[in-house]
Amino acid sequence: MTAISSKNLHLRLNFLDSMKDDYCVIMAGGVGSRFWPVSTQKTPKQFLDILGTGESLLQLTCKRVQKIVPLQNILVVTNEEYCDLVKQQLPNLPEQNILAEPVRRNTAPCITYAAFRIKKESPDASMIITPSDHLITDEDAYIARLKEALNYSRNNDYLITLGIKPTRPETGYGYIQYKDLQDEVDLKKVKTFTEKPDAEHAKMFIESGDFLWNSGVFIWNVDTLLNNLKKHLPDVFEAFNDGWDKYNSPDEAAFIQTIYPQCLNVSIDYGLMEKAENVFVLPAEFGWSDLGTWTSVNEKLALDEHENAFIGKKILLYNSKNCLVVNQGKKLIVAEGLDGYVIAEGEKAILIYPKNKEQEIKGVVNDVRAKWGEAHI
Repeated sequence: MTAISSKNLHLRLNFLDSMKDDYCVIMAGGVGSRFWPVSTQKTPKQFLDILGTGESLLQLTCKRVQKIVPLQNILVVTNEEYCDLVKQQLPNLPEQNILAEPVRRNTAPCITYAAFRIKKESPDASMIITPSDHLITDEDAYIARLKEALNYSRNNDYLITLGIKPTRPETGYGYIQYKDLQDEVDLKKVKTFTEKPDAEHAKMFIESGDFLWNSGVFIWNVDTLLNNLKKHLPDVFEAFNDGWDKYNSPDEAAFIQTIYPQCLNVSIDYGLMEKAENVFVLPAEFGWSDLGTWTSVNEKLALDEHENAFIGKKILLYNSKNCLVVNQGKKLIVAEGLDGYVIAEGEKAILIYPKNKEQEIKGVVNDVRAKWGEAHI
């Protein structure tokens, strides 16, 4: 057995000591309607092996963040109808770490709920907030950036987000404009947030050189977050603050059932990040995709000689190119003469749709719901 020097042991103990106050909140309550009919109301995309890796996106996310946060400090916030799915897919996660939302109220209430839970347990905690359904291909770079952001958050009243260095004028992502700080090389002061731009503005953003893609990953210490929520989203803050004595107790679930439906339906970006003064962005490159559309999945898959991509088996294409075919069922899919289509087989429906019109799929889901009800969603 190799002996550990006293210096290395001291460093290791310091690292473990710092980790005990580091938490991660995984947001896993979305429906993922743009991935219908594979992603459904019953089983949304975060619970699916949508990339054919053998693990769901939620499982991949949880495994990834365990490189920096111990499992007992990972919280999953999800709609109450998905709690059993979380338990099945993350059997080692403590059951009390699954926070159930009785209704969907966007990201600000779910993050606030998690923050109060964490504050009650660990008053000096720092928090990572991450979606459950994003793709990270360079996990070492991702972890390195998170460690850097956590170090900033422990010592400063900063609201930090990770910004992805853009590679193209993408219209499907939000953008962050920044300015440099003279005393810190990596961390940038945020100037503006911009929601999904049109093609002309996206091109201007890329050319300007001071815009990043908004990853939806946030890092801060719990006191900084709660102080800013109190200032910028006082109604949401007070709603959860009223239950301070109930967190981590048998009364918590009933309290959440009562106050959650009364909360504003507001995102953390709009409700807080766009209003606060102490917002910073850490530029990053770690092979990120928000996997928000079939095309974004297509970009991460191997292509055949006709630029077709496949997920699943029993697929046969003739004279077809630039198609994505997803077969997660038992049927055989055969197609001929298609160019630029998504073909996706779900439990209740089959989608055949032009890739260049995939932003319309969310509307198609609404039409299906209106005509045939929730049974096909």
